[in-house]
Amino acid sequence: MTYSTPAEKTRAAHRVTLIGMILDIALGLLKIIVGVIAQSHALVADGIHSFTDAGTDILVIVITRYSHQKPDREHPYGHGKFETLGTVVLGSMLIAVAGAMAYDSILRLWEQDAQVTPGWPALLAAALSIAGKEWIYRYTLDIGKKLRSDLIIANAWHSRSDALSSVVVLVALLGVIAGFPWLDAVAAIIVAILVGKIGIELAGKSVKELVETALPEEQVLALRELALSVEGVRGVHDLRGRYLGPDIVIDLHLQVDSALSVSEGHYIGVHVARKIREKFEHISDITYHIDTENDTDGKKRTGSPLLPLRHDVTEILQQRWRDLTPEGSIKRLILHYINGQVHVEVMISGNERHLSQEMVKSMRESTADLAWLGEIKVWKEAP
Repeated sequence: MTYSTPAEKTRAAHRVTLIGMILDIALGLLKIIVGVIAQSHALVADGIHSFTDAGTDILVIVITRYSHQKPDREHPYGHGKFETLGTVVLGSMLIAVAGAMAYDSILRLWEQDAQVTPGWPALLAAALSIAGKEWIYRYTLDIGKKLRSDLIIANAWHSRSDALSSVVVLVALLGVIAGFPWLDAVAAIIVAILVGKIGIELAGKSVKELVETALPEEQVLALRELALSVEGVRGVHDLRGRYLGPDIVIDLHLQVDSALSVSEGHYIGVHVARKIREKFEHISDITYHIDTENDTDGKKRTGSPLLPLRHDVTEILQQRWRDLTPEGSIKRLILHYINGQVHVEVMISGNERHLSQEMVKSMRESTADLAWLGEIKVWKEAP
């Protein structure tokens, strides 16, 4: 099953989390009650661990309520960062749980305190916890992958940590029965290391997203090659991307022929964006800038003097050409800003004598002192 709309994603995330929360509460009560009756401190601690899972389930529900909302005025790119932040919190909680498990286990290993006499109810409670938490881990992980939600995946691994801690408890109880009480502490330390590793990986990945670490180089290369495959694209530069929760937003500069119209250049960009979205469905937003030259080194953007805009260009040229062209014959100026100069196409109406070589030569000579002015082309306007 696929989830396409934000509402469907939110419902799926809430459903799997609510199921997990109900299971956590039920298992927590079972392990604490049986642990007290069987005088098993490990089983009671495992029950408390299940209640902490229920607490994180509430946190996940609150975060996913906001993270799947549509963009608004305050969050124009959406609310995906809420999920990233929540994943950092959950990853940190896994690290904290691992640290507490390891600390407690080291103390018990050092003191060799395992005065527990478990019965079959304690073993059954631990086994039920393993089965239940392993099932909810697999179910939650599957939903998390379908939603491409690191937060739901992190919560799945939190459930797996509870299942592993129940394995530790079961091994410990069996070890005590067999006369090896130290097995409890050793197994718990190993599980703590595994849980901590998961927490570090999840939190580390999300922290990179929060500080907007660049996309992997292979993905950037794939995007560049895809853009270059579109007809009319002469070059691609300043291609950047960042993660926004499970999605990615990118911006890039597309170099096109300088003689193209604004609308044609823009439409080439539309085709590039459409092709990227068809290939990479997790890219939610694309911003493209149309260039007529490669300004990737930044020097042309920051080191070149400002060129005059249309009003000033028109005023200067009309003044220079006042005595060279018939009054009202200049109908249109097309300006091209290329390589630090303004190149001009002049559309002139009238009879053929208006386009004499002498007139065009005079027009060029009269503006030769303008350093910002590049090539001048003169055309006769079609009737």
